[in-house]
Amino acid sequence: MAKAPPVQEQEREKSRRIGALAELWPFMRPYRALLAAALVMLVATAVVSLILPIAVRRVVDNFGVEDGAILDKYFAAALGIAGLFALGSALRYALVTRLGERVVADIRKALFDRVIGMSPAFYERLMTGEVLSRITTDTTLILSVIGSSVSIALRNLLIFIGGLALMLATSPKLTGLVLLIVPAVVFPILVLGRRLRKLSRENQDWIAASSGNASEALGAVQTVQAFTHEALSQAEFGRVTEQSFDAARRRVNTRAVMTAIVIFLVFTGVVGVLWIGARDVRAGGMTPGMLVQFVIYSVMVAGSVGALSEIWGELQRAAGATERLVELLRATDAVQDPETPRPLPDPVAGELAFEEVQFAYPARPDAPALDGVTLRVAPGETIALVGPSGAGKTTIIQLLLRFYDPASGRIRLDGVPIDAMRRDAFRRAIALVPQDPVIFGATARENIRFGRPEATDAEVEAAAEAAAAHDFIAKLPEGYDSYVGERGVMLSGGQKQRIAIARAILRDAPVLLLDEATSALDAESERAVQHAVDRLRSGRTTIIVAHRLATVKKADRIVVMDQGRIVAEGPHDRLVSEDGLYARLARLQFTDGIAAE
Repeated sequence: MAKAPPVQEQEREKSRRIGALAELWPFMRPYRALLAAALVMLVATAVVSLILPIAVRRVVDNFGVEDGAILDKYFAAALGIAGLFALGSALRYALVTRLGERVVADIRKALFDRVIGMSPAFYERLMTGEVLSRITTDTTLILSVIGSSVSIALRNLLIFIGGLALMLATSPKLTGLVLLIVPAVVFPILVLGRRLRKLSRENQDWIAASSGNASEALGAVQTVQAFTHEALSQAEFGRVTEQSFDAARRRVNTRAVMTAIVIFLVFTGVVGVLWIGARDVRAGGMTPGMLVQFVIYSVMVAGSVGALSEIWGELQRAAGATERLVELLRATDAVQDPETPRPLPDPVAGELAFEEVQFAYPARPDAPALDGVTLRVAPGETIALVGPSGAGKTTIIQLLLRFYDPASGRIRLDGVPIDAMRRDAFRRAIALVPQDPVIFGATARENIRFGRPEATDAEVEAAAEAAAAHDFIAKLPEGYDSYVGERGVMLSGGQKQRIAIARAILRDAPVLLLDEATSALDAESERAVQHAVDRLRSGRTTIIVAHRLATVKKADRIVVMDQGRIVAEGPHDRLVSEDGLYARLARLQFTDGIAAE
């Protein structure tokens, strides 16, 4: 179930700075031309908006002139400036939004590229739902910042600086009075901003926890329903979601208070300055147009300060999101490819060797899964791994695929240590049929073709025939092009397993790993698949994890495991005659198989 993010918050570094947004620069660097064009439009629109009050001043000061043509020219100029401002704003929006969408798309791809290659140990520490939350929710925040907030912040900063300079040029006296307000405005931004930053991070953590909770429950929806766990799952999701809402509420309230204080202080100062300015106009110290111009600049500067206070909160949220994304991008994997990898032997003979391998899962470091295992499998040999649950059989397969690295010892393929080769290189020489077959939300054809993406339709169908899957696939509404549902919900357990076997057959790899490959099949399907497996393993190095005697007896050698050690190995008859662990398993676990024999 979901863990409480506040604990994660305590474990993380407390200091959170807007400077974290600088981590986005590597993603923006390739689009410097687009960024430069957006900045040009941003500066242009800011300059045009600062010119507009000057035109208004001219109009106001010339209301009383007899020559109406002069007034017409000033009105026309004001209209032209407004048109330029509208055009520049549209171009700025288009450029900045395009930049934001492009950068965020690159970030999402980089994140997915990073996490899809992470070893299973990584996902023992981080829930899949939280990873998805970072890829979606956090990147959406980044999009908001790049595509909107930063642009608006820079524009308002330019208006603040330019407007302040033009206010000073218009009336130094009134400007001095306005500047007295600035410290009162900055103080609540600094004080409340620190709290807002912390609340923003907490809110994002709870959103990730909510996503992880939902992903876990929906991924096991049949189990949830079978055990009538709906109400408890709803209560847990509701609790996490309410925590997320509570964190968001506190963040929103803090930001609202900060915005209210800033805007009130700013506009109170403006009203006071206007009162003094009106007295100066009556005294003849400035023209009505100058006062109107000053008022407009004051409003623009006040508005820019208010906007900056609003955007500050957005930038803080984005800084928190950026930190979370950078954590993923910089996460270290326990399993790494070597800097100078050795090539995969060509051709691959399929000789496998475990040499004094010691291993414990990261989540259970004190419970060895393999304890000094030494095992050699000759090219083309088929061995069956048997033993009670937890003996280390599946661990052998996971280490062969280098999902984990052993604490000590070496694993070799054709004499080459697998940690000396690139993982994607030696894994191409291996085909896997897992105990729990993974079926994707795609068509039957696409699921089988997953074994070898470049395979033709004829090869896909031949693999299905060999796996005894062709008949049931042909009966689907659209045959091989039928959608089988997320996780293959439209298929039975045996049908899923046969598609997984067809996928391995299509892989046509020199090393074959079968982890309870026939466990979900009925007797008739198992017999058909067993013949297919027999043909498939011919000439291939095969490791079978099996609980059925019919499968075990056909192996060239049986390896008996218990508590992470190899306790016996040899042919079936000899192991039975020794009356050890294998003989007991044959009497208990293999009962169905013995009956069938």
